[in-house]
Amino acid sequence: MIQGAKPLTRLYFSGELQPGRKCLLPRSQARHAVRVLRLKAGEEIILFNGDGTEYRAVIERPTEDGLVVQVRESQAADREAPLPVTLAQGVSSGERMDFTLQKAVELGVAAIQPLVTSRSIVRLDAERAAKRLAHWQGVVIAACEQCGRNRVPRVEPLRAIDEWTRALARAPAAGVRLLLSPRASTGLRNLERPEAGVLLLAGPEGGLAPEEERDALAAGFSAVRLGPRVLRTETAALAALAALQALWGDF
Repeated sequence: MIQGAKPLTRLYFSGELQPGRKCLLPRSQARHAVRVLRLKAGEEIILFNGDGTEYRAVIERPTEDGLVVQVRESQAADREAPLPVTLAQGVSSGERMDFTLQKAVELGVAAIQPLVTSRSIVRLDAERAAKRLAHWQGVVIAACEQCGRNRVPRVEPLRAIDEWTRALARAPAAGVRLLLSPRASTGLRNLERPEAGVLLLAGPEGGLAPEEERDALAAGFSAVRLGPRVLRTETAALAALAALQALWGDF
């Protein structure tokens, strides 16, 4: 974080940011900045738009359309993990999914693929899926604001796990594909360091069905377990991410 910036004043801006130019934070973001963060005219904040750079800026004034901010200077700040991990997560219910995404971002995940499985409690039609996807991306952005990341992990469109694994089976593996399973006989520490990234598959409440695990194994996944205890869905993926970071990342 740029020296001199007050903590908890990092805000995401989806548009272009350039030193010496002004930008307008939208009304919803302006309300959050003024009413929740209690920011006032003349205060410094940090803006980022996902390009890997932080921008020091000063709040000028609120308007009917949002909050006018003057961008002053920029500084590259790379806080991405050296091991890129994509988390393929079986959709869990409500706050569990939000918690998983939030903490996965803090643990350095590079991208997230939400999956509908046979044991997923949540069932979404196309309209609700689009709204949930936007919500999840908002959770990811808020986590980036909090933890200092300047690149925003993408939440991929929701997919059915059977269709997703069939597509993977036809595609060459880029990196290692790992399936979290309490029935596996191998742990993460027994694996060799991945040459490229990791695709990590975790089930929802109740885990993956046996046929879904079989499809994943046929698509090139290797089953691994996280000790002798059965973990909740919101624990399993996060424990695996932390272990991967400790073994091969930046912990």
